[in-house]
Amino acid sequence: MTPPAPRDASGDAARRGGRRWSRWLSALFAVAVVALLAWAAHKVDWDDVSGALRQLPASALATGAALCALSHLIYSGYDLIGKQWARHEVPARRVMLITFISYAFNLNLGSLVGGIGMRLRLYAREGVKHPVPTKILALSMASNWLGYGLLAGGLFLFGWLSPPPDWKIGGTALRGLGALMWVLVAGYLALCAFARRRELTLRGHEFFVPSLRLALMQLAISSANWLTMGAVLWVLLQQRVDYGHTLAVLLVAAVAGVVTHVPAGLGVLEGVFVALLGPALGPGKVLAALIAYRALYYLAPLVIAAAAYFTLEAKARK
Repeated sequence: MTPPAPRDASGDAARRGGRRWSRWLSALFAVAVVALLAWAAHKVDWDDVSGALRQLPASALATGAALCALSHLIYSGYDLIGKQWARHEVPARRVMLITFISYAFNLNLGSLVGGIGMRLRLYAREGVKHPVPTKILALSMASNWLGYGLLAGGLFLFGWLSPPPDWKIGGTALRGLGALMWVLVAGYLALCAFARRRELTLRGHEFFVPSLRLALMQLAISSANWLTMGAVLWVLLQQRVDYGHTLAVLLVAAVAGVVTHVPAGLGVLEGVFVALLGPALGPGKVLAALIAYRALYYLAPLVIAAAAYFTLEAKARK
């Protein structure tokens, strides 16, 4: 009988050390965000917020709602890329419904409930067998961050976001981060274009490498979604800040919400926007726009998605 291979103690120690560093960095970032929120809440005149909310034009709310619907429609097409890769038999309209439900729950309750749990359950209901739903989920997540890297990289690289004086990261470092994002996006596209194998294994995990055509579809649909989300906030801020700057702040807030693991990025989005746009626009106007944004982009779709989900569950039981 062949004895078991000895364990790589140094590799295990390195992985444990990496996980500890990751936890420490996440904790420090969370503390920084909490401090930022406390500072922002202390500075806010909540009567001013209430007044600014009442003064939001109906036309801005209507346009914002239409753009929110468009963004959710675009995101609902993410899994169509997975359908094209897997060639499963779930109809395209049902795939888009599954993605919409998952996204709405993901926004409000976090990725474990919405992005992962809800999506895998709904695909299982449709008879799509493991590991296909997991690979579709991975493609969808890669799509989302691929477009993010393209847009955030460009905005940071070309100076659309000017860090406040008290930030520890300066304009030069931000441009370097933008360049790194573009390198990663280019590397992903190159891998998809030239990889000889479409299944790669790294540390025991299997990764699917899509074709260049699918990768370009990922890039296009994700970029369109992030651009539309930025347009929603730009409209609700009544175009008082240029669109590129609004989009750059949204992209910073998005990654801050992910790092802090706060469901729906609750408070993180507001803290980042108040810190970066509050000095120019006033915290009241910024928070009023964000309250409207949460109602239109988060809560309204969640109500629709919950109704659709329970309808699907009821049909499945019958």
